Amino acid sequence: MQKNDSSDYIFEMTMRVRDYEVDSQGIVNNAVYLHYLEHTRHEFCRVEGVPFRELHARGLDPVVRKVEIEYLHSLLLGQEFVSKLKAERKGPRFLFKQDIFSEEGVHIITAKVTVVCLDHGHLCRGDELAATLSKYF
Repeated sequence: MQKNDSSDYIFEMTMRVRDYEVDSQGIVNNAVYLHYLEHTRHEFCRVEGVPFRELHARGLDPVVRKVEIEYLHSLLLGQEFVSKLKAERKGPRFLFKQDIFSEEGVHIITAKVTVVCLDHGHLCRGDELAATLSKYF
């Protein structure tokens, strides 16, 4: 089981489960976790000075190529949680290792998200994005 230790992560943010994110069982619907992961990556990029709208205006679009997610426990309505990420680059791919922990430190999900970049609709190496985030690779 993953230790809830912030030392390995480069970014984290706290969120709270909203009422429309739970299913009839009262737990967070599995697809909602993808939103949490994406929101965390977007906030990470925004904080690092690369907001997605600005990138898109320049013709550069980071897009998700692959997601691997393992559901370990469930979050409940109103529960606070921490979403954390690590990042690395392998050639033209940006790999995000993301984990979500409950406020009590229970490991909720673990995910690996692969992102590639499109330059005006064509696959590219993403060097512009990599330059901005170079201190992490």
